[in-house]
Amino acid sequence: MGAQVTVLVVDDDPSIRLLCRVNLQLDGHEVHEAGTIAEARAAIVEHRLDVVILDIHVAGGDGRDLLAELRASLPELPVALLTGTADPDDLVRAGADALIPKPFTIDELRDTVRRLASGR
Repeated sequence: MGAQVTVLVVDDDPSIRLLCRVNLQLDGHEVHEAGTIAEARAAIVEHRLDVVILDIHVAGGDGRDLLAELRASLPELPVALLTGTADPDDLVRAGADALIPKPFTIDELRDTVRRLASGR
């Protein structure tokens, strides 16, 4: 991929954030992390993001609520939802650009980020 992609990973599980950060950085991406909805909101304001990887169940709120906020304020920002429990059809209706089912492979993560970033 040509230009560096800036990714925000929102998940309250530090091991998931670490897995995503390390592997996306190996692909040359800039990665920011948020463990709560409040941290995610701050990162969205602070950084120019190309892709958001958002868990549905996040400390301090519901990822679907943050997705709705993003669709209202930054509709062009691609968002992939991480989920192990929600119905994929419901998530697509909520406005997700992609779904990454838990557990996921590194290739699924990388391919999703690559696809979403190239569509911007």
